[in-house]
Amino acid sequence: MTGPDDSLLGEQAAYYRARAPEYDEWWKRSGRYDRGPDATGRWNAEVAQVEAELAGAALTGDVLELASGTGWWTEHLARAAGSLTCVDASPETIDINRARLSGAGLPLPRYEVANLFEWTPTDRFDAVFFSFWLSHVPNARFASFWTNVAAALRPGGRAFFIDSLPDQTSTANNHRMPDRDGIQERRLNDGRTFRIVKLFRGPDELTADLLGLGWKATIRQTPSYFVFGQVERGRA
Repeated sequence: MTGPDDSLLGEQAAYYRARAPEYDEWWKRSGRYDRGPDATGRWNAEVAQVEAELAGAALTGDVLELASGTGWWTEHLARAAGSLTCVDASPETIDINRARLSGAGLPLPRYEVANLFEWTPTDRFDAVFFSFWLSHVPNARFASFWTNVAAALRPGGRAFFIDSLPDQTSTANNHRMPDRDGIQERRLNDGRTFRIVKLFRGPDELTADLLGLGWKATIRQTPSYFVFGQVERGRA
C-alpha cells in the first residue's frame, strides 16, 4: 500500500536502522535519556510493572513478535514460548536481538526482515506481541495493521502490546514532543535528525477504536510512561 505518508515512514525506518547501536540507551536511561534519579526510579518501577503484566499474560505456544527491536522483550517471550518468530524492518536491530538471546543461552527465534507496512503473515500463531510499535502507526494505517494481526492469530489467539505515554522525561533531553499531527523530530548521538510518527493513544481511545474494528481489549496504563493491554477478537 502506498500513500502520502510513504516518505515519512521511509524516514522513520531509516531512523531506527541508524539508531540500532544506541537504542538501548533509551531503555537503560543513559546518556541523553538520563533524566535524573527520580525519573529513573519511576521508569524502573513501571518497567517492572509491565514485565509482571506480560509474565501474567503467559504468551505460550507459537508466538509472533512484531517490531522485535534489540530484544529486550524478545528475551522475556523466549522464556515462555514454545516457538518464537520475530519480524523487524531493521537487520541491524535483529543482529543485536540475536546476540542478546545467544548471550542469555536462549533458543534463537526465527527472524524475518520485513517492513511491517508491507508485510502480511504467512503462518498463524497462538499469540502476537509488539512493544513501542503501535504509536508509530499512522491513523490511516491503524485498521490495516490490526487486520494483519487478526490474520496472524489462530482462533482463540491473543495479542499483547506495550507502548508509550506522553511524558517528556521518557524521551531524550534534546527531543521535543510530537506536533499536533503526531510527527516528531528525533536526533541521534551524532546529530543527524529524522522525522517519525509518534501518536500517543491512551487506554480509552484504544479500547474504543479496537472495539470498532471487532476486537475486545483490556487496556491499562502505568502512572507515567506506559500503556499496555491484551486484545482478542470480539465474539458475536
